[in-house]
Amino acid sequence: MNKTTKQATSFQERLPKTKNMFIPFIMSGDPTPEITVDMALTLQESGADVLELGVPYSDPLADGPTIQEAAGRAIEQGMNIRKAMELVPKMRDRGLTIPVVLFTYYNPVLQYGLDSLFQDLKDQDIDGLLVPDIPLEESEELKEKAHQYRIELISLVAPNSEARIKQIAQQADGFLYCVSSLGVTGERAALHPNIEAFLDQVKEHSNVPVAVGFGISTKEQVALLQQYADGVIIGSKIIKLMEEEHEALRDNGQKQSALARLQKQVTALIHG
Repeated sequence: MNKTTKQATSFQERLPKTKNMFIPFIMSGDPTPEITVDMALTLQESGADVLELGVPYSDPLADGPTIQEAAGRAIEQGMNIRKAMELVPKMRDRGLTIPVVLFTYYNPVLQYGLDSLFQDLKDQDIDGLLVPDIPLEESEELKEKAHQYRIELISLVAPNSEARIKQIAQQADGFLYCVSSLGVTGERAALHPNIEAFLDQVKEHSNVPVAVGFGISTKEQVALLQQYADGVIIGSKIIKLMEEEHEALRDNGQKQSALARLQKQVTALIHG
């Protein structure tokens, strides 16, 4: 909990655990909205503790090629921020109990309108919001609205922000997203050489669970990072695994087998 006393939110109430967390990212609408719902349930069955639900955006700053391609496919499906939010009640109706964090960019947020967005986040039973392209210094209004509507605004901190780590960590809500390496998302053969020291520094100042993402793609990386962080965030690797099953996922006769294969692969990635 934060040092500042705060009424418990649905995020904390829904969080299964705060150690060895698994936080997967999927792109809403890729390959179809219906499969996004299926995949959310599959990831929960694979041990997911929080779901990051991406909103496709035509001009992303933090996304690497894999997630950009997924966003392109989702846009072709007509997916947007409103339709992405509307998927969550369908997930809830089918048994999704873990917190859901909407991952989007600030331009769609501004176009939507802050009050309208946060009211819809609340109405659609979404627990958190992550906006990677707004710096801490410009996020005051967004954070005020998040607190007003009891939505967790997830903060990011990167290895190059040493002077600001304490400031970012102390105001974090929900969980703190630590960027494992500079650049955009995507699978990497090696992690940042100073990742352990970086995570230790972040945890020293954070009052919420510390999760690390960007580039995590092997069970060895997961096992290493679980020693230093409270959770791992995996996106590009999961999207790649889904890409391999797109044809089967779109075939009603093969979909359940494909979901079972994905569940097995994701479980092996997280639990070895």
